[in-house]
Amino acid sequence: MTTPCLTLDRPEAGLAVLCLTRASRMNAMDVPAMRELSRTLDELAADRSVRVLVLTGEGRGFCAGLDLKSVLDEQGRYGLNATESYELQMVFDGVMRRLREMDAAVIAAVNGTALGAGFAMSLCADVRFASRAASFHVGAVKVGLSAGECGISYHLPRLIGAGRAFELMLTGRPVLPEEAERIGLVAGVTEPEALMERALDCARQILAHSPYSTLHTKRVMWSNLDAPSLASALDLENHVQVLALMTEDFGEAALAFSQKRAPQWRGV
Repeated sequence: MTTPCLTLDRPEAGLAVLCLTRASRMNAMDVPAMRELSRTLDELAADRSVRVLVLTGEGRGFCAGLDLKSVLDEQGRYGLNATESYELQMVFDGVMRRLREMDAAVIAAVNGTALGAGFAMSLCADVRFASRAASFHVGAVKVGLSAGECGISYHLPRLIGAGRAFELMLTGRPVLPEEAERIGLVAGVTEPEALMERALDCARQILAHSPYSTLHTKRVMWSNLDAPSLASALDLENHVQVLALMTEDFGEAALAFSQKRAPQWRGV
């Protein structure tokens, strides 16, 4: 599938690759583009065959956030009223929720600049890899807005700790790939030409496991980031694990182990 703002490919069973294609705007997104992205994410979420989604960008940008020119008048003034501004926020809010709530594992292959809402989209992913050409920017704090937008104030401190998150959000300084890897913001850094293969290699490792295992590992992880206590976290883990023991795929895994062969997953 190809639209003016994105392409969607399915190179292998279980895998989808979604690429933002507004390269002339560093993949900055206006409202129509974000609505198209929302519709595409809804379609992917409804497709149970998609188990891993790789999100990336075309050209020098991963995503430069809101296309500011799209909300300025001919004199360069911001032209939206309070109601329109809230609707704008809700469009971007919806994309973040869709990415975060997908059952498929989401891998962000950050090829270039990730700014504002683009940074936020990368944070919604379960796994991030960065090209050496990438950079991460909060952005909004430099233009008179709050750095807390599109879920950044929720995700960033959970990924890198509150102290580092405060510093990045208050200063708005960029995070380059080496620092991003050192502080745990990304799982790895590659040369630009190797980025997609690194992301696809991770996707294939995920796809090698049973659908139940990957889906519920993701759900447990995100739920237990907000667990009020160890006991609560253990209760959820126990519930999920007992159900896993009842699946046919676990029975197949046990049999395959005893027979010294690879299991054949059926997703049941």
